[in-house]
Amino acid sequence: MSGFSVQVVVRGYETDTQGHLNQAVYLQYAEHARWSILQKAGIGQSDLVEQRLGPVVLETTIRYLRELRAGDEVEVSCVFDWGQGKSFRIAQTITKQDGTIAAELTSVSGLLDLKERRLVPDPVERFRTLASAPDVLGL
Repeated sequence: MSGFSVQVVVRGYETDTQGHLNQAVYLQYAEHARWSILQKAGIGQSDLVEQRLGPVVLETTIRYLRELRAGDEVEVSCVFDWGQGKSFRIAQTITKQDGTIAAELTSVSGLLDLKERRLVPDPVERFRTLASAPDVLGL
């Protein structure tokens, strides 16, 4: 998958009793990549809080394809698929250094108005307005 990505090294304390990366940690890696792409686009957490906005994940599907173990170095990609309406999709791939895909994640997300507790009607425009580098987000 092309686009934005971050590097992560699997740490020993993130593994389960079989020595595999714990299933919940895949979600943490994906979250790290999503916050990193927003930062790269010029949108910090404090910017969102100041605007009383918060990105939310509505649904996530993970396909585990290959095991990850302590010391493995991986690349976590992040690509937004904006579509129309209040929600958008995010595709992410966790790839080992040798090019083997370890996991694929797809999420349905939105941008929550923290005062109204409802999704904003046009997240594309809100992100475009907030970002200093909207092209990083595919806008």
